[in-house]
Amino acid sequence: MAIKSNEPVDDDDYIDIDDTGPEGLKGADGGYAWEEEYKRSWDAIQEDDSGSIQSAVKHMSEQLRRKRRPRDTEAIQRGIIRHLVIIVDQSDSMGIKDMMPSRIHATLSMLGMFVSEFFDQNPISQISIITTKDGLAEKLTDLSGNPMDHVNALKGTKDLAGEPSLQNALELAMHNLRRAPTHGVREIVCVFGSLTTCDPGDIEKTLEALKNAQVRVSMVHLAAEVHVFRRICRETKGEYMVPDSEHTMKDALFDYIPPPPMLSAKATADMIQMGFPIKANNVQVPTPCVCHHELSFSGYICPRCKAKVCSLPTDCDVCGLPLVSAPHLARSYHHMFPEDNYEEAPVAEDPRDGACFGCGAQWIDGAAAHQQTNEALPHVAAAAAAVAAGTGRFKCPRCKHEFCLDCDIFIHETLHNCPGCV
Repeated sequence: MAIKSNEPVDDDDYIDIDDTGPEGLKGADGGYAWEEEYKRSWDAIQEDDSGSIQSAVKHMSEQLRRKRRPRDTEAIQRGIIRHLVIIVDQSDSMGIKDMMPSRIHATLSMLGMFVSEFFDQNPISQISIITTKDGLAEKLTDLSGNPMDHVNALKGTKDLAGEPSLQNALELAMHNLRRAPTHGVREIVCVFGSLTTCDPGDIEKTLEALKNAQVRVSMVHLAAEVHVFRRICRETKGEYMVPDSEHTMKDALFDYIPPPPMLSAKATADMIQMGFPIKANNVQVPTPCVCHHELSFSGYICPRCKAKVCSLPTDCDVCGLPLVSAPHLARSYHHMFPEDNYEEAPVAEDPRDGACFGCGAQWIDGAAAHQQTNEALPHVAAAAAAVAAGTGRFKCPRCKHEFCLDCDIFIHETLHNCPGCV
């Protein structure tokens, strides 16, 4: 029931939503907010006085080069045996279309690439996926080193409902990480789009349990910074990122691929017992595996208990022995001794053979000409435009050989060894 009052009311007590007029609804570029749904990327390139767009392309390329951050090459103790739990928000907020086609579709697409790249760089690690919606948390996949299990499971997680529960998801993740061995690194990466969380209890108790279990929690939030989320990440030595586009979201997720530094409480040198199984060949009769209990002709034989498993790396379900292969250890080794960052060399210093030492492209105006090698290197064209704004030549501090930008990226992100040094 409304209560009427005869007392005079000041004009200042009224809030007129139309005080600003139509001009208050315009953005920084002079257009209305509802007109900014589609990005006019072609407007970012302007012609110069001569009618050429080459200067605009060079300017944009120079900005991209400045975003290229130096890689962390410090030789510190890192946990190469990682146990990572990914928490995916499936609330109604993930249906917002500020990322095309929607937040949930962009998230699942990025996570699929993240899982594949994660196991390529961390082959002896394991991942588990948890989803949260309607105030509940559900385990999608167990801790496993098979990327296809996680990628296939992510394809059927597009149903959205209700609000997420961060506390339930963290409690389930901690319960899932209890089976992880103590010598491994325990991590949780959350991808959230909701600004709220429907929790059944005190989140402070969950935070204390995370710190006691030495679990590092990081979050990629697609909307804004939330205090409680940021505080959990900060106190567990994790990171909190808010991407503004699909590209920055991919960069934020891929920042978690390199192993993080070990916490001081766990920075001990312990011997870890591992088994190198032999592949089962020339099998005439299919035998069941101990991991899926399915009949198959191929597999790997545990050297301790002679049980058969389907794939590597994994833990033997019979004796619990970690099973790996020698290439897996070799691929994890480069995180311990990363390749040094290359220094940009001035054009005045002539290269030894007049070309990039990696791909052999000739130097033209200080940069490498990749017209003849574009078919062999698919992503060289973008790099050739990027080096146009600078010298485009990067020198190894040890062997003094010079490389183009594309070879520099390939060496540090894929090869992990300098061709001139080896």
